Amino acid sequence: MNVTKEDLATVAKLSRLSVGEAEEEAYLKDLNAFITYVENLKAVDTDNVPPTTYAIPMQNIFREDKPRPSLFRDDALKNAPEEENGYFRVPRVLEE
Repeated sequence: MNVTKEDLATVAKLSRLSVGEAEEEAYLKDLNAFITYVENLKAVDTDNVPPTTYAIPMQNIFREDKPRPSLFRDDALKNAPEEENGYFRVPRVLEE
């Protein structure tokens, strides 16, 4: 399948991009190369390949969750614009 100038114009319009005549040939070349690559991928036999989420093995990169000292309530509320009954008071964002 070859991408035509009409195809490129349609994609540009849908993407709300302006493509000048100087860029047109480069875009057509790149899109045709991409389409060829995807067509080559369709030819690969993946019947015995299990689906994966990541291409490389992943591991947990987060630190262990351990309790540690935090601010006292009065210190946390000290710079709050508004406080009520020991909590931050914020403007209502949902209607009842």
